[in-house]
Amino acid sequence: MGLALSVRGLVVEGDRGRELLRLEELDIPAGSRIGIRGPSGAGKSTLLYALAGLLRPKAGRVSWGGDAISGLNATERARFRRERVGMIFQDFLLFEELPALGNAALAASYADRSARARIAAGAAEMLAHLGLGDHKDRAVDTFSGGERQRVAVSRALAGDPPIILADEPTASLDRAAADRLIEDLAGLAEARGKTLIAVSHDNALHERMDRVLDMVDGRWTEEV
Repeated sequence: MGLALSVRGLVVEGDRGRELLRLEELDIPAGSRIGIRGPSGAGKSTLLYALAGLLRPKAGRVSWGGDAISGLNATERARFRRERVGMIFQDFLLFEELPALGNAALAASYADRSARARIAAGAAEMLAHLGLGDHKDRAVDTFSGGERQRVAVSRALAGDPPIILADEPTASLDRAAADRLIEDLAGLAEARGKTLIAVSHDNALHERMDRVLDMVDGRWTEEV
């Protein structure tokens, strides 16, 4: 089951104190599918990284399931991500020299010993579910863009995390591959009760979300 998100008074700054993001209040129920859109530079990815604990805010609180992560140190935030978050990056961030299964099961290398077998099995299951089971031993540098993104999704979901955060997951794909990925991602999140937050310019993805939030200059503008 997904985790509920609560954000209060969130401020993120960049170089020289430039404010990148200011979000006074946001509440997302567990298991929701949320789309975030806006022009380039609006702060969408900054928000996603703050929600994942990849960025530490200057002020405010980010809480998942009642547990505040914004005050954790770097080691504690990394552990939170390993155990609770499946992150899908725009540029895949795969290891070219590894096969699909090696990439999808990467989290097992950093997990507690008791969780390694479960994560590896989850990675194989997700690759099979997404149509790559017969290609799990192929190096990812031989894959198409759509196949590579499905490996990235498999990696994000291998440990069965309650939270999925996706940054422009369809940006590198043609329309047919993007549509397949949207159905896979939204369908899996819905079927397994995950909390999914996806930053995207893709209206087809937003149509599968429960809510869509618009951002401009690091702030909400409206909700549709």
